[in-house]
Amino acid sequence: MAAKKFPVEAGHILMFARSVGDDNQVYYDEDYAKGTEAGGIIAPPTFAQSSAQFDPNYFLRPKIGQPWFGSGKNPTGVVREAGGGGGGGGGGGLHAEQHFEYHRHLKPGDVLTAESKPGKTWEKEGKRSGKLVFSESVTEYRDQNGELVITARSVGVRTERPVDQKTEA
Repeated sequence: MAAKKFPVEAGHILMFARSVGDDNQVYYDEDYAKGTEAGGIIAPPTFAQSSAQFDPNYFLRPKIGQPWFGSGKNPTGVVREAGGGGGGGGGGGLHAEQHFEYHRHLKPGDVLTAESKPGKTWEKEGKRSGKLVFSESVTEYRDQNGELVITARSVGVRTERPVDQKTEA
Protein backbone atom coordinates (compact mmCIF):
# COMPACT_ATOMS: atom_id res chain seq x y z
CA MET A 1 0.00 0.00 0.00
CA ALA A 2 2.89 2.36 0.50
CA ALA A 3 6.11 3.17 -1.28
CA LYS A 4 9.48 2.80 0.38
CA LYS A 5 10.17 6.52 -0.19
CA PHE A 6 7.47 9.06 -0.76
CA PRO A 7 8.48 12.67 -1.54
CA VAL A 8 5.94 15.27 -0.45
CA GLU A 9 6.01 18.10 -2.99
CA ALA A 10 3.92 21.27 -3.25
CA GLY A 11 2.67 20.35 -6.72
CA HIS A 12 1.53 16.93 -5.51
CA ILE A 13 -0.32 18.54 -2.61
CA LEU A 14 -2.06 20.99 -4.95
CA MET A 15 -3.10 18.23 -7.39
CA PHE A 16 -4.32 15.97 -4.57
CA ALA A 17 -6.41 18.78 -3.04
CA ARG A 18 -7.93 19.55 -6.44
CA SER A 19 -8.66 15.87 -7.08
CA VAL A 20 -10.70 15.63 -3.87
CA GLY A 21 -12.42 18.97 -4.48
CA ASP A 22 -10.83 20.84 -1.57
CA ASP A 23 -9.93 24.43 -2.43
CA ASN A 24 -8.55 25.40 0.99
CA GLN A 25 -5.75 27.88 0.30
CA VAL A 26 -3.52 26.29 2.97
CA TYR A 27 -2.84 23.55 0.40
CA TYR A 28 -1.43 25.83 -2.32
CA ASP A 29 -1.04 29.52 -1.38
CA GLU A 30 2.20 30.06 0.55
CA ASP A 31 1.37 33.65 1.57
CA TYR A 32 -2.05 32.64 2.86
CA ALA A 33 -0.68 29.51 4.58
CA LYS A 34 2.00 31.51 6.45
CA GLY A 35 -0.78 33.37 8.27
CA THR A 36 -2.49 30.18 9.48
CA GLU A 37 -1.88 28.03 12.53
CA ALA A 38 0.01 25.58 10.27
CA GLY A 39 2.49 28.35 9.33
CA GLY A 40 2.94 27.12 5.76
CA ILE A 41 1.55 24.87 3.07
CA ILE A 42 0.41 21.51 4.41
CA ALA A 43 -1.05 18.37 2.84
CA PRO A 44 -4.75 17.44 3.07
CA PRO A 45 -5.74 14.82 5.67
CA THR A 46 -5.78 11.70 3.47
CA PHE A 47 -2.77 12.69 1.36
CA ALA A 48 -0.65 9.81 2.70
CA GLN A 49 -2.86 7.39 0.73
CA SER A 50 -1.31 8.74 -2.47
CA SER A 51 1.93 7.04 -1.48
CA ALA A 52 0.60 4.09 -3.49
CA GLN A 53 1.37 6.09 -6.65
CA PHE A 54 5.08 5.88 -5.79
CA ASP A 55 4.96 2.10 -5.37
CA PRO A 56 5.54 0.42 -8.77
CA ASN A 57 4.18 -2.85 -7.37
CA TYR A 58 0.92 -1.51 -5.90
CA PHE A 59 -1.62 -4.13 -6.96
CA LEU A 60 -4.27 -1.67 -8.18
CA ARG A 61 -1.81 0.30 -10.28
CA PRO A 62 -1.93 -0.42 -14.03
CA LYS A 63 1.21 -2.11 -15.36
CA ILE A 64 2.32 -1.12 -18.85
CA GLY A 65 1.84 -3.98 -21.29
CA GLN A 66 -0.14 -6.13 -18.82
CA PRO A 67 -3.88 -6.62 -18.38
CA TRP A 68 -5.24 -4.38 -15.66
CA PHE A 69 -7.38 -5.67 -12.83
CA GLY A 70 -9.12 -2.28 -12.64
CA SER A 71 -11.73 -1.22 -10.16
CA GLY A 72 -14.73 -3.20 -11.43
CA LYS A 73 -15.57 -6.85 -10.84
CA ASN A 74 -13.58 -8.28 -13.79
CA PRO A 75 -13.12 -5.47 -16.35
CA THR A 76 -10.31 -7.20 -18.23
CA GLY A 77 -10.88 -10.80 -17.28
CA VAL A 78 -7.91 -10.71 -14.91
CA VAL A 79 -8.75 -12.79 -11.88
CA ARG A 80 -7.02 -12.05 -8.58
CA GLU A 81 -6.52 -14.62 -5.88
CA ALA A 82 -8.27 -13.90 -2.60
CA GLY A 83 -5.62 -12.60 -0.28
CA GLY A 84 -4.99 -11.36 3.21
CA GLY A 85 -6.29 -8.20 4.76
CA GLY A 86 -8.64 -5.88 3.04
CA GLY A 87 -10.65 -5.37 -0.02
CA GLY A 88 -9.75 -4.17 -3.44
CA GLY A 89 -8.67 -7.61 -4.56
CA GLY A 90 -11.99 -9.22 -5.44
CA GLY A 91 -13.37 -12.41 -3.99
CA GLY A 92 -15.40 -11.81 -0.85
CA GLY A 93 -13.39 -8.98 0.68
CA LEU A 94 -13.83 -5.27 1.01
CA HIS A 95 -12.19 -2.24 2.52
CA ALA A 96 -14.17 -1.48 5.67
CA GLU A 97 -12.44 1.39 7.49
CA GLN A 98 -9.51 3.77 7.30
CA HIS A 99 -8.17 5.75 10.26
CA PHE A 100 -5.36 8.30 10.34
CA GLU A 101 -3.57 9.53 13.46
CA TYR A 102 -1.51 12.64 12.78
CA HIS A 103 1.53 13.41 14.89
CA ARG A 104 2.19 16.58 12.88
CA HIS A 105 1.20 18.13 9.53
CA LEU A 106 2.80 16.86 6.33
CA LYS A 107 4.52 19.65 4.43
CA PRO A 108 6.41 20.14 1.17
CA GLY A 109 9.98 18.92 1.49
CA ASP A 110 9.15 15.94 3.68
CA VAL A 111 10.35 12.58 2.41
CA LEU A 112 8.35 9.83 4.00
CA THR A 113 9.15 6.18 4.44
CA ALA A 114 6.41 3.74 5.30
CA GLU A 115 6.39 0.47 7.15
CA SER A 116 3.28 -1.71 7.18
CA LYS A 117 2.57 -4.48 9.61
CA PRO A 118 -0.43 -6.59 10.54
CA GLY A 119 -2.68 -5.29 13.28
CA LYS A 120 -5.58 -6.88 15.12
CA THR A 121 -7.83 -9.60 13.71
CA TRP A 122 -11.36 -10.32 14.95
CA GLU A 123 -14.51 -12.14 13.87
CA LYS A 124 -18.25 -11.53 13.90
CA GLU A 125 -21.13 -13.66 12.70
CA GLY A 126 -22.94 -12.24 9.66
CA LYS A 127 -26.65 -12.88 9.02
CA ARG A 128 -26.34 -13.56 5.28
CA SER A 129 -22.68 -14.40 4.69
CA GLY A 130 -21.60 -16.49 7.66
CA LYS A 131 -18.49 -15.56 9.57
CA LEU A 132 -16.99 -12.12 8.92
CA VAL A 133 -13.23 -11.93 9.45
CA PHE A 134 -11.88 -8.43 10.07
CA SER A 135 -8.17 -7.74 9.76
CA GLU A 136 -6.25 -4.57 10.36
CA SER A 137 -3.08 -3.32 8.70
CA VAL A 138 -1.06 -0.56 10.39
CA THR A 139 1.23 1.68 8.36
CA GLU A 140 3.64 4.07 10.06
CA TYR A 141 4.88 7.00 7.99
CA ARG A 142 8.15 8.55 9.16
CA ASP A 143 9.86 11.66 7.86
CA GLN A 144 13.43 12.13 6.64
CA ASN A 145 14.56 12.45 10.30
CA GLY A 146 12.92 9.18 11.34
CA GLU A 147 10.16 10.97 13.26
CA LEU A 148 6.69 9.39 13.23
CA VAL A 149 4.35 11.66 11.26
CA ILE A 150 1.24 9.54 10.57
CA THR A 151 -0.09 6.22 11.79
CA ALA A 152 -2.65 4.80 9.35
CA ARG A 153 -4.92 1.87 10.18
CA SER A 154 -6.81 0.08 7.43
CA VAL A 155 -9.48 -2.51 8.19
CA GLY A 156 -10.61 -5.09 5.68
CA VAL A 157 -13.36 -7.70 6.01
CA ARG A 158 -13.79 -11.05 4.29
CA THR A 159 -16.91 -13.16 4.25
CA GLU A 160 -17.06 -16.89 4.86
CA ARG A 161 -19.29 -17.33 1.81
CA PRO A 162 -20.97 -15.08 -0.78
CA VAL A 163 -23.82 -13.02 0.61
CA ASP A 164 -27.20 -14.76 0.28
CA GLN A 165 -29.09 -12.90 -2.44
CA LYS A 166 -32.71 -12.86 -1.28
CA THR A 167 -35.18 -11.01 -3.39
CA GLU A 168 -38.15 -9.25 -1.84
CA ALA A 169 -41.56 -9.77 -3.47
